[in-house]
Amino acid sequence: MNLNRKIHSFGILIIVIIGILAFTQIKSVRNENIISHKVDLTKQEIRFYWKNKKGENIKNFHNLISLTKHQSEKLVFAMNGGMYKKDLSPQGLYIENGILKSKIDTLQNGYGNFYMQPNGIFYITNDNKGVVCKTKEFKNENIKYATQSGPLLLIKGKIHPKFRKGSKNLNIRNGIGILPNGKLLFAMSKHKINFYDFATYFKELGCKNALYLDGFVSKTYLPEKKWIETDGNFGVIIAEIEKKK
Repeated sequence: MNLNRKIHSFGILIIVIIGILAFTQIKSVRNENIISHKVDLTKQEIRFYWKNKKGENIKNFHNLISLTKHQSEKLVFAMNGGMYKKDLSPQGLYIENGILKSKIDTLQNGYGNFYMQPNGIFYITNDNKGVVCKTKEFKNENIKYATQSGPLLLIKGKIHPKFRKGSKNLNIRNGIGILPNGKLLFAMSKHKINFYDFATYFKELGCKNALYLDGFVSKTYLPEKKWIETDGNFGVIIAEIEKKK
C-alpha cells in the first residue's frame, strides 16, 4: 500500500514538473518575441513628439535623432505612440507639453482596434506620474503628455474580455503598461502576436493597466538592446531623451 502511494505521489510530482517546464518554455518563447524598455520617470525623461518648431511632421526616428542632436541631446529610446490619420495627425486625444493638440474621441461604436471598447489613454502628469486609464475615466487635469488608443490590453489586472487565447489574429503590436512600482513598461513584439498573448506579457510582469498603441506599422528604436528601426513614418512618437554632458 505504501509502495503504491509512493508511486502515485511520484507520478503526480513528475506531472507537476512537466507542467512547470512547459509553462516556463511557453513564457520564455513569448518573452523572446518581445522587445521592452522600462522607464523610471523620476530619473529618466520621456517626451511626446509630433511636429517640429516649424510645424512640420517629424514623421520618423531618423528625423527625431537629427532633431535631438541639434539640441545637444541623445535619443535613447523611441516608439510610435498611437494610431494616426493619413496626414499623420493623431487619432483621438493628444496633449503635448500641456497643450491640447487633438481632441478626445469618445465614439463608442467606430470601426477598428481603436474603437474596441474599452479603449484608453496613456498620460504623464506634470509631477511625472505615468497612468493608463479608460477613455471615459480621463480628466484633463495636471497633464503634461497624453495619447489615446485602443483597445486597453489590461483593465485592473484582467485581460480585455474580447481577447481570445489561441486567436489567429496575428500582427506586430506595441503597447505601454504601468508596473507595480510605477515604472513604465514599453513593449513591442518582434514577430506577429495575438492580442491575448501580448496582454499576457504585461500581466505576467505585474501590470494592472496596459494600452495597445498600434499594430503592423509599429517600430522601436532601442540601441541599448541592439534594436534599431528607423524606417516608416508615424504620427505621435514617444521618446526617452538624455541631455549630453
